[in-house]
Amino acid sequence: MTLRSNTLYGGGMGRPKSFEPDVVVARAMETFWTKGFAGTSPADLAEATGVAKGSLYHSFGSKRELFGKALELYGRTGAELAEEVLSRPGTAKERVRAYFTLLVDLDLDGPVRRGCLAQNTVEELGVRDEEAARAVHRIEQRMIGLLAARIEEGRLAGDVDRGVDAGAQALVLQATLSGLRVMAKTFDRAVLHRIIDTALAGF
Repeated sequence: MTLRSNTLYGGGMGRPKSFEPDVVVARAMETFWTKGFAGTSPADLAEATGVAKGSLYHSFGSKRELFGKALELYGRTGAELAEEVLSRPGTAKERVRAYFTLLVDLDLDGPVRRGCLAQNTVEELGVRDEEAARAVHRIEQRMIGLLAARIEEGRLAGDVDRGVDAGAQALVLQATLSGLRVMAKTFDRAVLHRIIDTALAGF
């Protein structure tokens, strides 16, 4: 997905540095995703974004504030990907399988098995950062809503059993997806795909 912005922020108190904030947040997101919040230094962010630390923090406030924007972007782009894949032609089960398989394969085929930024954030920051926990909860709730809507669509179309509770099934699938993203750091493709098939046997 291409990120665009027509707004150029000014730099720090010294020489001004113009940059596209959406691109900066996207590059910071990739760095946080790979290294974690604590493992990402100001120097890492400056190198990844191409923006000096002073200018970076002058525009975004702090490392934590920039991380918050990165997590928000992660949730937004993730939801857009889910909507796009789930809306393609096919049964509800076929589309959910395609989406889960895509995420697992992306995890496995990347240069580093880094899992899900949202899940990583919960593991790293936990209840110590209530704002981050709420942000992750919003990401998960949005995904549950998308899954429930697709299952309900399938139920009405006749490719999902009428007795299936779309909301309850979406909760189970989200729990499965969260586990898959963690397990993708250590398990192989065949095991993960088998988990997907087993989870989808429920509807």
